[in-house]
Amino acid sequence: MPMPLYEAKADFFRMLGHPVRIRVLELLQDGPKPVRELLAAIEVEPSNLSQQLAVLRRSGIVTATRTGTTVTYELAGGDVVELLAAARRILSVLLADRQDLLEELRRTQAPR
Repeated sequence: MPMPLYEAKADFFRMLGHPVRIRVLELLQDGPKPVRELLAAIEVEPSNLSQQLAVLRRSGIVTATRTGTTVTYELAGGDVVELLAAARRILSVLLADRQDLLEELRRTQAPR
């Protein structure tokens, strides 16, 4: 029996559910990057970055190309850029709502 679509979507979002993976995808929006550049930008242990890149590669969301000793990663498609932009828009709304609540709380707080 094939996996229901909602389960496949949940698996996809779970795959994205790691800060290092999200940061890699953000960095790759500007174009392919060698691992050494990703490592310098993210500042995690090489083994951690390697694990997270492997997850992204297995999922098919990034591809890797080896030239000599340099491995370069890039996004497998432009839809990832659109997904990250949508996430930014959603977060902007959510965080703006929280800021409004915080400001209201501060305004209505009883003076000491």
